[in-house]
Amino acid sequence: MDTKALDTFVGALWDDEIVPQLTEYIRIPNKSPMFDADWAKHGYMDQAVALLEKWARTQPIPGLQLEVVRLPGRTPLIFIEIPGQGEDTVLLYGHLDKQPEMTGWAAHLGPWQPVLEGDRLYGRGGADDGYAMFGALAAIRALHEQGVPYARCVVMIEACEESGSYDLPYYVDHLAARIGKPSLIVCLDSGCGNYDQLWLTTSLRGLTGGNLVVKVLEEGVHSGDASGIVASSFRILRRILSRLEDESSGRIVPQELYVDVPEARLAQARRTAQVLGNAVYDKFPFVAGMQPVLADTTELVLNRTWRPALSVTGIGGMPALDSAGNVLRPYTAVKLSLRVPPTLDAKAGGEFVKRLLEADPPYGAKVSFELEKAGSGWDSPALAPWLEHSVEQASRTYFGMPVAYNGEGGSIPFMGMLGEKYPGAQFLITGVLGPHSNAHGPNEFLHIPTGKRVSLCVAQVVADHFVASGKGLTRGVAASAAHTVKGEDGCCG
Repeated sequence: MDTKALDTFVGALWDDEIVPQLTEYIRIPNKSPMFDADWAKHGYMDQAVALLEKWARTQPIPGLQLEVVRLPGRTPLIFIEIPGQGEDTVLLYGHLDKQPEMTGWAAHLGPWQPVLEGDRLYGRGGADDGYAMFGALAAIRALHEQGVPYARCVVMIEACEESGSYDLPYYVDHLAARIGKPSLIVCLDSGCGNYDQLWLTTSLRGLTGGNLVVKVLEEGVHSGDASGIVASSFRILRRILSRLEDESSGRIVPQELYVDVPEARLAQARRTAQVLGNAVYDKFPFVAGMQPVLADTTELVLNRTWRPALSVTGIGGMPALDSAGNVLRPYTAVKLSLRVPPTLDAKAGGEFVKRLLEADPPYGAKVSFELEKAGSGWDSPALAPWLEHSVEQASRTYFGMPVAYNGEGGSIPFMGMLGEKYPGAQFLITGVLGPHSNAHGPNEFLHIPTGKRVSLCVAQVVADHFVASGKGLTRGVAASAAHTVKGEDGCCG
């Protein structure tokens, strides 16, 4: 394979076609169903699907067949089949639904307003995860252009990931015969510790959460009349949350929500902290004077990847500051997002949290916790020698640096599902969400050079997979969380 020609081809395809397509994609406010209950009526999801579908159908990849699959009452799914050589299958995954707008965008930016500044394309969804289908097909097309053989490829782009992928299991079952049994699964929805090397995700935290409501009155009353007699719903809520989270340290209190961190992952966290240094936390837009919760960067990596953590992502029952009168409010509600360790059962964890929060309500207040989501995390199997060698060479060839490995604090529900369904498969989980790219938040951007290089690395791995499959090296790898810690070359396994 002529790597220079591959680099030139993929770079031109991104500049000439992919970036313009992503620019138009960003304009579409196709929020995930959790954030747009009337998504079907609004039609934005269909617009996004149509945009991706139209481009994919123009790609001169022999035998490419595309179908937009629509199960009743569920978000659509783009399903692409590309014939290849041999008996193996590669499954490439991404999603096209988006997070909501979020506040705090710079004055010249906006979630649905694409802005290209240097190497950055700003706007919601370009990096998370609109680029995935384009990057996957760019990799396959680049191999075809050079006559490099590859296995049969299946590309699946869902529209429900940001809501927990609750529609996806139905599609996986519906399409099981057409998917086959992939020996390599590529996911392009993850992050990177920096933009200097290829990063492989080795674990993902799970996620559970929902709405906690504390109600004390049927209606609001004069605070001067009731305070001191009627307990504040906010104070009760704060007290109940202390059962779950230590407000001084942020540490989750119940031991039931922890797991033993594998020794290999502890070693990986130490190495990642060495590679990134202060970049572990410098990527966040702290206000002046703000510090991370700990000074030890290894502990910060472990906090982010293998320990539970709580975020309050929404609040209800409180008027805006400019319309808040002297009223003791009848209720306070918060939306809780609890990240749980990769190997913890998220459903069981959510049910435990519900019992914990609803038990023995102070003063007899009405306390309810409605679970909205529960997706378990994922811990990757050991890399087969061929894949370990392939990603190392790809990173050195296209980034000029060795590959790096890290756990991610976010969730990709599809990975846990596929890990159970295809225990013999190898996984390449990577992405473009690096420092300051701010997925889900304001000023999200796609770092275009990283998008190009990730596409190149995927092409390299898909080509090497075909060679390995011919030698019988792609199947039957024992599922194991163990990864060997490599030498002082800047990466760990």
